[in-house]
Amino acid sequence: MKINTTAPSNSITEAQEELIGEFGFFEDWMDRYQYLIDLGKQLSDFPEDWKIQEYKIEGCQSQVWIKPAFEDGRLFFQGISDSAIVSGLIAVVTRVYSGRTPEEIKTTPPEFINKIGFTEHLSPTRSNGLHAMLDSIFGYADLAG
Repeated sequence: MKINTTAPSNSITEAQEELIGEFGFFEDWMDRYQYLIDLGKQLSDFPEDWKIQEYKIEGCQSQVWIKPAFEDGRLFFQGISDSAIVSGLIAVVTRVYSGRTPEEIKTTPPEFINKIGFTEHLSPTRSNGLHAMLDSIFGYADLAG
């Protein structure tokens, strides 16, 4: 199996703004959590043979794997978790950063985290996991570019 290497049609800033708008549609945080879970259910299949230490994200309470691919000057990411909410966080992070150049990734801070309200509403362990995922993605960008 291969990672989807289709470049996004929108800019990285537009991707963040779209997510902020989508989550802003829900006033109640229980609805936002359900939306996050629904996004996680839409993740592409992640083969068992990709669940190796090299792709495992340390610092997450849940089991999390993110596999990178570098093609045509862009980084692509595919991930999975054993937690429904964390899978949703993977979906959000990869939607923003997958298919971007290393320079785009390195120069675009994840402003959507605060604007959506994840900083205030995620448990400390999930917040740590989210930051570990972002650290991994930014680390791959440093290595690639």
